[in-house]
Amino acid sequence: MRLKELAAVRVRYGYRRLHILLRREGWQVNAKRVYRLYCEEKLSLRTKTPRRRVSCRKRVDRPETTRINDCWAMDFMADELFDGSRVRLLTIVDHFTRESLAIVVGQRLGAHEVVEALDRIGMGRRLPKTIRVDNGTEFTSKILDQWAYVNQVTLDFSRPGKPTDNAFIESFNGRVRAECLNENWFLSLDDAKTKVEDWRQDYNNHRPHSALGNLAPREFAESRQAIPDR
Repeated sequence: MRLKELAAVRVRYGYRRLHILLRREGWQVNAKRVYRLYCEEKLSLRTKTPRRRVSCRKRVDRPETTRINDCWAMDFMADELFDGSRVRLLTIVDHFTRESLAIVVGQRLGAHEVVEALDRIGMGRRLPKTIRVDNGTEFTSKILDQWAYVNQVTLDFSRPGKPTDNAFIESFNGRVRAECLNENWFLSLDDAKTKVEDWRQDYNNHRPHSALGNLAPREFAESRQAIPDR
């Protein structure tokens, strides 16, 4: 019953993440039993894997991030309210800790809003050495270029037509889409801001991340003393 309750709330979680949540609650159950119950209750996800027509390879000139604030990544997403009004989301993440540093929601987001978001984050933590971005006009603007120069931050642009150059933010945006945007009905811009922020906090503080040893991003950051003062 508890497994079904968790699966009903965490509709995009597979049995492995649900098993971790059960263990956190004190259930002494192994993954095999969770998987059996998961299948018996028909809780399995139905996901379609896109066909890969060409092989992709990583850029070899990018070093792996080994510390917090070595590298952040930014990107934009789009969604709509219940009445069809369009909204945009600016997502910012830390590569090392996988933390969602901000998800800014607005109907019009440009270079000024990007700089404001970065400054807000910078009030609570050290700015990164590098930020990975695509070639959108908001990121190639003079305003952001000047901000990066003043703050000694390098803007690492993806190659045109190569979203795999910024694969982590693409993967994160996929989680935002599947677990937040597709699961909620936004009645207003303020409603969208509230629900997106609630999801972001849950992602940072509770969502197990396989790349972090099944810790939540904030847990991993704290374990590495990864939230320094500015």
